[in-house]
Amino acid sequence: MNDAMPSSPASAESGTHGTEDVASEFNKIWPVYKGTSFNLWEPDTGVYYDSADAQSMIAHLQEKRLSQRRTRSSAFAEQDESVADDPATLPCLNPRIAFRDVARSTDTRTLITALIPGGRVLVHKAPYLLQIEGTMADETYVLGVLSSIPCDWQSRRTIELVMSFGQFNQLSVPDPGEGHPVRDRVVEIAGRLAAVDERFAEWAAEVGVPVGSANDEAVIQDLICELDACVAHLYGLDEDDLAVVYETFSEAVDYSEHHAAVLAHFRRLAR
Repeated sequence: MNDAMPSSPASAESGTHGTEDVASEFNKIWPVYKGTSFNLWEPDTGVYYDSADAQSMIAHLQEKRLSQRRTRSSAFAEQDESVADDPATLPCLNPRIAFRDVARSTDTRTLITALIPGGRVLVHKAPYLLQIEGTMADETYVLGVLSSIPCDWQSRRTIELVMSFGQFNQLSVPDPGEGHPVRDRVVEIAGRLAAVDERFAEWAAEVGVPVGSANDEAVIQDLICELDACVAHLYGLDEDDLAVVYETFSEAVDYSEHHAAVLAHFRRLAR
């Protein structure tokens, strides 16, 4: 049973635990996630592959990380030695972005990603992203873009059955740089949508968003529409481009109402 290891340092792991926090996990049993263990803006569906002894997993994954640091193709090879040598920095102890390996362009959505809580391990069908540099806000920005329909529209052009790292790394992520107001809004929206409960309290504090502030369904849907508008704006799309995205996104789902809501936010941003 192995936690999935990324082949490149695309983005995103957050936070670290102290030695006492690691020791506190030793007597716990952790869920083992598979792809269906999470969904868009849903970090835990309650559907698991298995369960695992936390102490055994921490020891195994630390040993595996140290071994992989010697492999140039591993993302851990780029991790600072002081970080890699500290078990408290293991990705499994902290919130991180995971995505589903099984993905089809005919499904309702193709790129299924989520910020999952710490205290979970992942099978290979649920790869995760490892942050080598940058801030928690950068991680949150990546999460927001990857969770948007404008980004997912890209993946549907090429994905057939599997979201491999080769496919994943072909996705373009617009980044206007720190301080851009729309980028900052993406961070705020994604942070609020991801921080669903106290499992994300430390993460949310570092991002600068409240916990549980987007648990009302109407609020969630409005934020998702605004997020799509913000990401479309950062991609440099216009209204005609948005029409193409939503009219061609799915043959099974009518996105006309969602498109209209996104367009209202998009026009406000354009003013």
